[in-house]
Amino acid sequence: MRMWRRLRFGLPALTVMALVLAGFAVPTAVAQPAFSGSTALPPDGGSLAAQWTATQDAPPQYPTVHIDWDVPITMSDGTVLKANVYRPADSAGRPIDTPTPTLVNMTPYTKLISMLTDSAQSIPGFSDFLLNWLGDLNFSGTPFSGFTELTQALNGGLMRNFTVDRKLIQSGYTQVVVDVRGTGFSQGIWQVFGQREQQDTVEVIDWASKQHWSNGKVGMTGVSYSAINQVKAAEMNPPALKAIFPAEPGSDLMRDVLATGGGLGVGFIPLWLALVDTLKLVPNVQSIFQGNFDMKWLADREASPFTFFDLLIAALTTPSVNDIPPSLQALLEDGTPLRQGIQGDPSKIRIPTFVIGGWHDIFTNSEPTIYNEIPLPTTEKKLIMGDTYHLNGGSGFGKPGNPPRLDVLQRAWFDHWLKGIDNGIEKYGPTTLWQQGGGWITSPTFPQAGVDYRRMYLSAAPSGTTNTSLHDGSLTPAPAPGDTRLTVGPGVMSLCSRDNAQITAGVSAIIVGCTTDARPNELNGLTFTSAPVNAPTIISGPVNVHLNTVLDATDGYWNATLNDVAPDGRSTVLTSGQLTASLRALDQSRSRRSANGDLTEPVHTLTLSTRQPIVPGQPTALDVGLTATDAVLQPGHRLRVDVFAGNFPRGLLLRPLLNESGLRQQHLQLDPNSPSWVNVPLSQPIA
Repeated sequence: MRMWRRLRFGLPALTVMALVLAGFAVPTAVAQPAFSGSTALPPDGGSLAAQWTATQDAPPQYPTVHIDWDVPITMSDGTVLKANVYRPADSAGRPIDTPTPTLVNMTPYTKLISMLTDSAQSIPGFSDFLLNWLGDLNFSGTPFSGFTELTQALNGGLMRNFTVDRKLIQSGYTQVVVDVRGTGFSQGIWQVFGQREQQDTVEVIDWASKQHWSNGKVGMTGVSYSAINQVKAAEMNPPALKAIFPAEPGSDLMRDVLATGGGLGVGFIPLWLALVDTLKLVPNVQSIFQGNFDMKWLADREASPFTFFDLLIAALTTPSVNDIPPSLQALLEDGTPLRQGIQGDPSKIRIPTFVIGGWHDIFTNSEPTIYNEIPLPTTEKKLIMGDTYHLNGGSGFGKPGNPPRLDVLQRAWFDHWLKGIDNGIEKYGPTTLWQQGGGWITSPTFPQAGVDYRRMYLSAAPSGTTNTSLHDGSLTPAPAPGDTRLTVGPGVMSLCSRDNAQITAGVSAIIVGCTTDARPNELNGLTFTSAPVNAPTIISGPVNVHLNTVLDATDGYWNATLNDVAPDGRSTVLTSGQLTASLRALDQSRSRRSANGDLTEPVHTLTLSTRQPIVPGQPTALDVGLTATDAVLQPGHRLRVDVFAGNFPRGLLLRPLLNESGLRQQHLQLDPNSPSWVNVPLSQPIA
């Protein structure tokens, strides 16, 4: 019966996984040593990683897993959350008596989805074979090359981080998967990281540590939302929480994805809200048949069936700033409970933390910041940044030259910090980076040592490298003479861009002509291209694009990208950023500058109270921050800055600001007395 249940739930779920998770190309790894020095272990972990993999793949200590379904956990305010508890068991399915370390996963995607995914990857003799077969497919050089990257994520270990890892449980761990308040079968109103939800996590950790099956040591695991609440829990330092393994976490959700640069993330937020709000309405059918249906659950769902959709609708329909309702005002002012809930402070973390991120993830803005702000030695914190989107974290992991699989790293991390096993995981990294244009490297720090911030100026002089952009300009080490006004307007080619793939979590990356080459999008933009480099040139860290702008309206929206241009003309986006013109005010206490005083990482307040409407026709300087990256320009390659007047669906002006902009054309004033430039961290000057 148990086998049939696995097949009944597992085959459809596995089919869906194989079809949905099928879409993006992993570049072939190129040996590219970090110039900043070597670390103890290579990116693939060397012989120690071979031991970690052997440990994870060895026959389990305990033959089966026992599951306690829908365990009630009562919070301090009386709200009841529901959890599935997975425990190691003997061959008869009886849970062991020995207390074990406990792993907590708090999910809004329901433990029902977690169970289905677990079933899909736990069919004996079938799941591992199919996932490995799909993960080893390589369509590079074919019309289907866009599918490779996502299929290679199937055996990279991410799914075992997302759901439960039975191998981990069978090695002597208990895992608790909990429906977040207001989602799944849990009572309450979904808060999206509100203070009460954060308190729930602390109380669940305390509850788990005191159960008879727990030895009192708790870790946290999970992906995306379940990674964010790990970081938030660690910031509160509950005594039982000893280590976390957040895959693709965010910390500053306003700037990460909700309203990057003040533009609503319409390519992600509406669909994501719809997903969670739909899943939370699925009732516990079994309880209906058993006659113990939770009427409090039903009342809570009736009270808030479509949580936060009122805010989304207001952002898309409110005609003017004066008409903005209180719900939207709460998002657009600092210090409100809503803003406090989506803003983290990783500097408060005091426990070992292993961060998994990607250069094109929706949380790229936060992932290196979380690592850097944790005040712990590098033996107790790690960072991996891959060439990945949100849906395909760990793509290619476990293959030669790449980092170990995520489930392998997670097992080694928890074995060390929760069981005290001396397995050498503390020697890994500490930062393991996919260097765009090169390959996997390790570095003692990120950004790497040995780079200096340098201005490169936007010039109207033609570079001769493209004839498809609105204007072919140059990127030069000194301001060019002459005063030139260039004009750019909103366009639709941003639908064919890497930013579109990023905000859709990687779904649109199957169209590789849009993600690996920016030239289609550059049809709607201004390009500024440097001379070719004559030696490998490292870029490492955040980037700032300073623009001298002129608008014909009181508002507008700017998007800038930093690109690697190959000798054949291919233009590959390395990093990007965007900004609503009227929301250009800076939080000086959080913004960072290079030694010469130029901004490297502008942090905008993004509040109504600091909004500064543009005076039409008047030059206005503003700074567009681009997320941190690590890349190498190979000899013969060039650096390029693209400038656009929009970035749909990565960002869309809030409706009242959109109305003020009128979607009019925007102007870049190239004036040597008020120059436009990019402040970029380089290992050597570019002529």
